[in-house]
Amino acid sequence: MTLPIIDHRIYTIRLRKMNEFLEVFDRLAMPVLRETLGNPLGFYTSFVGPQNQFVHLWGYESLAEYERRSYLRDTHPDFAAYLKVSEPFIVAQETRLIRATTLPSP
Repeated sequence: MTLPIIDHRIYTIRLRKMNEFLEVFDRLAMPVLRETLGNPLGFYTSFVGPQNQFVHLWGYESLAEYERRSYLRDTHPDFAAYLKVSEPFIVAQETRLIRATTLPSP
């Protein structure tokens, strides 16, 4: 099943801090994210191109669902702890909402 809206997030992590960040993300963010956003589509780290980047993807049926679930995440009482502990590891964050599309047949 292809979800029409994908939240495509890219975090640039401080040099040599990826493992520490991933531990914090798994321990503090993932319980909240699974409860509020559901199951992720995937997690990735950069291999070629810009380095020290952590990418995660979450799918939604609609923009309204994205907004509703994001609100649940942002107001969850345990999410603030993750934000505080992860702050020293994150250099930059990009959030993109991308849409599924179909290409015309040749």
